[in-house]
Amino acid sequence: MPTVIHVPEELAAAQEKFNGEAGRAFIARLPGLATAFLERWHLHLTGTPMHGVSALGLPVERADGTPAVLKLQILDAETEGEPVALRIWDGDGAVRLLAHDATTGTMLLERLDPSRMLSRLPDAHEAVLVIARLLAHLTATPAPPGMRRLGDIARTTLERTPRALDRLPDPVARRILADCAAAVREVVNEPGDRLLHWDLHEENVLATDRADWLAIDPKPLAGDPGFELWPALYNRFDADDIHWRFDAMTDVLGLDRERARAWTYGRLLQNFLWNLEDGRSLEDRQLEIARRLDGRRP
Repeated sequence: MPTVIHVPEELAAAQEKFNGEAGRAFIARLPGLATAFLERWHLHLTGTPMHGVSALGLPVERADGTPAVLKLQILDAETEGEPVALRIWDGDGAVRLLAHDATTGTMLLERLDPSRMLSRLPDAHEAVLVIARLLAHLTATPAPPGMRRLGDIARTTLERTPRALDRLPDPVARRILADCAAAVREVVNEPGDRLLHWDLHEENVLATDRADWLAIDPKPLAGDPGFELWPALYNRFDADDIHWRFDAMTDVLGLDRERARAWTYGRLLQNFLWNLEDGRSLEDRQLEIARRLDGRRP
């Protein structure tokens, strides 16, 4: 009996929301695509499908019994660099890539332990330090030619900012947005050249028997590691802990704090614009992080 692949409704809804017609087309071909790669790579489905916003993960075993995950995702500017970065890191600090199909973006990854996720670590400070140590290790590698560049993303973000400011009625929020843009302008011409993960939050760090913690699901960029700090400030939010987290991460990564603050403002600016362009208000949590970081200016 052929394997029947069920696409989770939440994944279908997310693809509809974020990718429109391309997302609907991806969801329509996903069952057939999954079945084709199960056969092509001689895989046996062993568990319940997993998913995030953009990808379907199928727990599988290879022909030799090795556990793995078949990851199927829409191929776009964010996802196309993932196998490139994973090959460079080669399992050192990140999940190991076992196979990849360049045409569809489908990947076979080593299987980590989803029950041992960093978000379940009770000590928030230790979780921040785990992320910082992983980032210090991963970003020590220069980005390869052809990787998306932080400088290009930052310039595009700055170009979108004036229109957002015109649409923002709250003078306090408008000032914070303008301050973020001003900080990015100070560093945009020196965007860095390290291989960035871009999305290293607590649910993208898992444990395995071969390593205490490994990163998954990179959306890689070439740029400054200061752009990586945002998730650890935002997750498990604690306004009174922002300075400690920022100082701890910049210490572990050996970053200049003013540059790191500017690039963290760049990440805030990016999130602010996404909210405004989607018709959503700015989050109080984001505004508070901006205020607290602003207080660190000399």
